Amino acid sequence: MFAKLPKNQRQGKTAFKKDLTNIIALSKQLDYPEKKFLTVHVAGTNGKGSTSHMIASVLQQSGYKVGLYTSPHLKDFRERIKVNGNCIQEKEVVKFIDSHKVFLEQQNLSFFELTVGLAFDYFANQHVDIAVIEVGLGGRLDSTNIITPLVSVITNIGLDHTQFLGETIVEIAFEKAGIIKSGIPVVIGEKQEETSPVFEKIANKNQTKIYYAEENTSGDYKTDLLGNYQKKNVKTAVMALHILDKETTIQISDKELELGLQNVVAHTGLKGRYQVLQNKPKVICDTAHNKEGLQLVLNQVQLERFDKLHIILGVVNDKSLDDILPLFPKKAKYYFCKPNIPRGKNENELQQVAFKFGLNGNVYDSVILAYQNALKSAGSGDLIYAGGSTFVVAELPI
Repeated sequence: MFAKLPKNQRQGKTAFKKDLTNIIALSKQLDYPEKKFLTVHVAGTNGKGSTSHMIASVLQQSGYKVGLYTSPHLKDFRERIKVNGNCIQEKEVVKFIDSHKVFLEQQNLSFFELTVGLAFDYFANQHVDIAVIEVGLGGRLDSTNIITPLVSVITNIGLDHTQFLGETIVEIAFEKAGIIKSGIPVVIGEKQEETSPVFEKIANKNQTKIYYAEENTSGDYKTDLLGNYQKKNVKTAVMALHILDKETTIQISDKELELGLQNVVAHTGLKGRYQVLQNKPKVICDTAHNKEGLQLVLNQVQLERFDKLHIILGVVNDKSLDDILPLFPKKAKYYFCKPNIPRGKNENELQQVAFKFGLNGNVYDSVILAYQNALKSAGSGDLIYAGGSTFVVAELPI
C-alpha cells in the first residue's frame, strides 16, 4: 500500500483526488459494506479527531460495539481502523489487499480511497453496531461521504488545506457542509458569522434540522483529554450524543455519557492531543498544525508554569509560515527540525523564516535529535513543547 499508492499524508496535493467515482466503485465491489452498520459522520477544520474519539468512547461505555475510522495515523497505519479501541490486525489488512488486488490496481485507487474501503469492509465483517467516521479532507468529495449517518457533525471552519478546499472561510464551509444529507440532523461545533448562513442554507435545502453545540446547556461535562480547547469539542460531542439518544434507536444514559467522556484515552487509545510525555522537565506534544489550532494550543502552553520554554518545531512545506509563526512566543528557545516525510519543510529554511519573526534557535537533522537536545538543555523546571505538525508528534516517543 505504502509503496504503490499515492498518499496525501506524505505527498500532499499530487495525491489528492477530488472525486467519489473510485470509492463508489470500490463500495460496489465490496457489496456496499457501509450500508451494514449505523454511522456518525464528523468533519471540521480542528477538533474532528478528538470529537470522533469522544463520541466513540461514550458509545463503547454504553455497551455498543463501535468502529472508529480516523486519519492520519501517528505510529501505525492500523490506528486508522479500530473496533472498541483495538486496531485492525495486520493479517486483516493483508487479507483485504490480497482478496481485491486485481480490482485495486485496475481501478487506480488512492491510498485514502483504499483505506476507507478497507475500514468499511472490516466494520461490516466485525458486525459493529455503529461506527464513528472522521472525514479525511473537506467533506463533499471526501471518500467517507458515501455513508448515510444517524447524525452529521461539523466541528468548526478555519483556513486550512486551502489548496484543496478554497481560499475563503465561506468556500471551505461549503465543502465541509457537503456531509449534510436529507433529513439527517447536523451539529455545528462553533457558530461563526461567516459560515452559519452556508450551513443553514444547505440544511434548509436538505430539509434537516441544524443544532449549534454552544446552545447546549445540558451540563458541564469533563474529559480526560487535556487542554482547555477540548471544552468546545466536549460540547459538540455531547450535542451529537444527545441527538443519538433522543432521535434514534441508540440509547445513552447520563452516567454512561459522563464515564465515556472521562475515559476517552482508555477506550480509544487517542494520542497527541496536549499529551504530557514526562515531567521534570515537563514535555507536552500536540498535533495542532493550522492557525486556529495552534493559537488554542499555544495559549494553553503560556498558562503552564515553567522557568524557561523550549519549542521543538517542524512543519510541512505547504504550510503558510506567515500565518502561523506570528503565533509563537519570541521568549523561547527553538529547535527547528524537518519531519521525515517528502512534504517536510527543510529545517534551515524554517529557521530563516522564523528568524524574521523573532524566533531564534538551532536546526537539527531529525525530530528525535531536536527532542534529545531539548531534553539535554532543559532544566527540571522548564517546559518543552513539540508540535507544528502531526508528523513531528509521530516521531516522538509517545
